[in-house]
Amino acid sequence: MAEMKRKFLVLLACTAAGLMSVAATAEEFDGDPIAGKDKSALCQGCHGENGISADATFPKLAGQFAGYIKKQVLDFQAAKRNDDTMAPMAATVTELQDLKDIAAYFSSQPIMKGEGKGKGNKLGEDIFKNGNKAGAYGCANCHGSDGKGRSSNNPLFPVIGGQHKGYLVKQLNDLKSGTRTNDPAGMMADIAKKLSDKEIEAVADYVSSL
Repeated sequence: MAEMKRKFLVLLACTAAGLMSVAATAEEFDGDPIAGKDKSALCQGCHGENGISADATFPKLAGQFAGYIKKQVLDFQAAKRNDDTMAPMAATVTELQDLKDIAAYFSSQPIMKGEGKGKGNKLGEDIFKNGNKAGAYGCANCHGSDGKGRSSNNPLFPVIGGQHKGYLVKQLNDLKSGTRTNDPAGMMADIAKKLSDKEIEAVADYVSSL
């Protein structure tokens, strides 16, 4: 009974997020990707000119939902999410329109692609699609069957397919430990806490290959 209730709550949250993304579309898409290319010059130093970072410390942003990028920057500014490098960088974006333009630029880039041999990681694939026996929900339910999202612009559930493995591992560990707390309704923290270190490595390996 408890398991059914948990799955219902996750499904409800995913559905609500989808409806929120539709409502947010008009607002998020008023960013100008052409203007955003120049405005994102400082961001490109870590995230790459086209949103493909060379260092796994910094996430790929290519093809990421504009609404998600915007939310994360605002969360850093409001200290809802913390990082010694990103927090001061986020503080330099003082105009909302600039943030929308920057987000639109990275979102307009060809979507991030997988690297490595993680597609052969059967444990990671099973967790991604089905979750685990400890009750972790399958990633595909909110992030899409290929990890590229379930809607055109969703500020809550980002593109994760093709993201750096090292970055994915760190975020899952941060969510598990409570270092990162800006996930919607604590959903990702709850999932991460139900994953072992081995499972985190496996699912991150698989997701990074998508």
